[in-house]
Amino acid sequence: MKCSRQRKCVRSIWVDESLTKRHWFNVASAPSSSTLLSVRDLTVHHGQLLAVDAVSFDVHHGAVLSVIGANGAGKSTLLRTIAGLNHATSGEISFEGTDISRYPAHRRVTSGISLVPEGRRLFQSMTLEENLLVGAHKAAPGVFDVTAIYDLFPWMKDRRKSKVRQFSGGEQQAVAIGRALVANPKVLLLDEVSLGLAPIVIERIYEIVPQIVASGIGVLLVEQDVSQGLRVATRVLCLLEGRTTLEGAPEDLTPEQIEIAYFGSHLVAESSKESS
Repeated sequence: MKCSRQRKCVRSIWVDESLTKRHWFNVASAPSSSTLLSVRDLTVHHGQLLAVDAVSFDVHHGAVLSVIGANGAGKSTLLRTIAGLNHATSGEISFEGTDISRYPAHRRVTSGISLVPEGRRLFQSMTLEENLLVGAHKAAPGVFDVTAIYDLFPWMKDRRKSKVRQFSGGEQQAVAIGRALVANPKVLLLDEVSLGLAPIVIERIYEIVPQIVASGIGVLLVEQDVSQGLRVATRVLCLLEGRTTLEGAPEDLTPEQIEIAYFGSHLVAESSKESS
């Protein structure tokens, strides 16, 4: 079969169709119905370019919404807009029933929304523990303090006085997640946490998601890697060119539906012609 390089990479997930039939970690097997974050008709432009087009969804207490899509689909722009780092053209972002669309980024953080950004954005000249303490500044009451982060990532305790610039990409990603968690957010935004990491490191990073969700935190996860997005999702939202093309529970979606939503029906049809 002739496929683009990108499509070959993503299509490999369909070898294990159980990803769409069950949750590997039983994430939020009985999720709460309470809505933490509600996004309605959110539209975002980069200059004249329409990056996010009237997207709507909810993030619930103790559940994971995975937003999947190819590079350039608008996923990171969506997350950054929710975090207050990008300006929305129109639409509404509500948190616990309050419209926060006009809140600056720091107020969204103190309200209970923490972002683990693409690229991690750690203080490289500071120690691991110092980076965690930055996140703990004005932290809300909750289960995650620095000690709890060391329990979540046991290797950190012995290296807490080391500069983060000495760490591998996977270790730095763990520190970035820990820094976000010590603020004790109600909603955690994870932006492409697997990007550029070795497969074994990605596995370890994703293994802690169920523990985060078990604490009651709602997780909004952005992933280009479909297999990882499906792996931990309570619900899945697929974006293509800024628009929602599919939404549902992983067990209710077929690989074919996800493939069409991810690439677009025209690319799937072209590939089918090439393979015949």
